Formats: sequence, C-alpha cells, structure tokens
Amino acid sequence: MSIFQRIKNLVAKPEPPKKEKSMLSLVPGDICEVSLVTYEVVGRVQNRQRNAVVLTLQDGNTINYLHIEEREKLTYSLYLPIDGRLDSPDEVPTTMELDGTNYYLEEQYSGLVVTNGRTPFKQGGDQYVWQYQSDNSRLFRVEWQDGRFMLYEGEWILPGDVKVIRGN
Repeated sequence: MSIFQRIKNLVAKPEPPKKEKSMLSLVPGDICEVSLVTYEVVGRVQNRQRNAVVLTLQDGNTINYLHIEEREKLTYSLYLPIDGRLDSPDEVPTTMELDGTNYYLEEQYSGLVVTNGRTPFKQGGDQYVWQYQSDNSRLFRVEWQDGRFMLYEGEWILPGDVKVIRGN
C-alpha cells in the first residue's frame, strides 16, 4: 500500500452506521415478530398522507395483515381477512353486525397508496378505508379500491409485542 493510500485512509470519513429498521420501514423479505409469532413480510401497502403502512405477513400458510400508523405514537393492529360482501362504497353503513358483535364506525378516510409485494390490491391508487371498533375493543376494517372490497377483523397489539427480527 502506498503512502498516499495510507494518508487517504486516515483522513477519509468513516461510513455512517446503518440505520436500524423500524416496523414502518419493513419491506417484503424482512422478518418480524408479532405477539410471539414470527412472520415474513410478503407485501406492503403504504399511505404516505397518513404515515401508515399495512404489512402482509405470512407464517406458513397463514396470512395476516398488520396495520401500523404513526401519529402521536405508533399504533399496531393485527387483522385476519374475512369473507363478506358489500355492494357499493356509497352504501357502507356506520354500524356493522358480525357474529353477534356490533361494530361502530370510528374513522373513514381515503388516500393514495403505494403497493409492494403480495397485497390484496396489486396496484397502488386511491383507496377508501372504514375503520370500526366494537364495545369490547375488537376491530373491523373495510377497504375499497378499484371496484373491490376487502373485509378484515382484528385486534389492537401492544407496542411491546411487535419487533423487527431481520431487515434487509
């Protein structure tokens, strides 16, 4: 090694440390743990206007959806897809009854989403969302995009029950 190379190495700035992955920055191929279950992230839907992400998680043959939103603090909710049908986004009710549980509309919003990997909606675009909650804190979520509805039932997840195992 020449003297110039040695001097160059002495005055060169060290590489900045790699930023740790957060749950909001996970992409397909990353591994995370939710409530002591290890999942591979296989899809991602991001709504930048709301600083929210829905991760498609796979554990074997099981597919779950983790909704992460950052406002004053990070909130997590884990959803399972359910079978159901609605006719029109203009006719989504403010109260839903499912298996004897009444769900009440908490929030309704729309926004432009970007998709990556395996997600219920293959392309990004305008997405409409209705979020419901029951008296016993169960969650219900309706998504509409490109003429198609997706329905989910879920629950809140404590922040301590969610962690990144391996990020690419």
